Amino acid sequence: MANGGETINIRKVKSSMDMATVIGLICGFGLITAAIVLGGDPASFVNPPSILIVVGGTLAITTMCFSMSEIGHSVKIIAKTFFFSSRDPSDAAMQILQVAELARRQGVLSLQNVLDGLRPEPFLYKGMLMVVDGTPGEEVELIMRRDLNATLTRHHKSTNVLRKAAEFAPAMGLIGTLIGLVQMLGNLDDPSTIGPAMAVALLTTFYGAVLANMVFSPMASKLERNSAEESMVNTIYMMGAASIGRQENPRRLEMLLNSILPPGKRVQYFD
Repeated sequence: MANGGETINIRKVKSSMDMATVIGLICGFGLITAAIVLGGDPASFVNPPSILIVVGGTLAITTMCFSMSEIGHSVKIIAKTFFFSSRDPSDAAMQILQVAELARRQGVLSLQNVLDGLRPEPFLYKGMLMVVDGTPGEEVELIMRRDLNATLTRHHKSTNVLRKAAEFAPAMGLIGTLIGLVQMLGNLDDPSTIGPAMAVALLTTFYGAVLANMVFSPMASKLERNSAEESMVNTIYMMGAASIGRQENPRRLEMLLNSILPPGKRVQYFD
């Protein structure tokens, strides 16, 4: 609550289960499982050596491409694909316009009374804290842009980890296939070994294709989508904080925000 009864409504965004990701995985694997069960013995599709080659090999080779710290950070970011709450850029634009109008009418220092209400959005809170402290608008924009770019870089690295894993999974499946064929050809005199060796040969290819096309690639696409959405909202907050720091007219800020918002998401705060 600000002086004069002004209220800035910042909707607190809580991480929740991303049902699209969960439903997609469950349905995808459910359909494959149903096809396996209807087609014969499900146990024939479980082969520990094939799992070791594909899953273990993919993780090991992917780790070789990055540092351990990058892998650790990526795991945390990738986990957010299952727990992500989307934020409407139109809501973010209306919120920052509220703050800008309050600063225009009552002065920048009046924003001290609403800072606590901005805490649910850490990026916006940091920007407005700099504005209240008297940081010039150009410097506020520079600092926030650097933070935004750093976040995008972290997300890009995590996406690269998933893309690399999607590349290596089929390759490890091929390696497993070759191992199985070598074992089979080396023991043609013993018919009892042909079946297990052939299972390794075929199942490694199967596991590699499933991991690449049903896990790693879709998760990389989802992470890119979530990163783009977060970047849009944070860009809105950055433009708003910089505009308030420069003490510009909120109507100009509204035009600037509408220039980056999709047509269906554009706002009309003053009209």
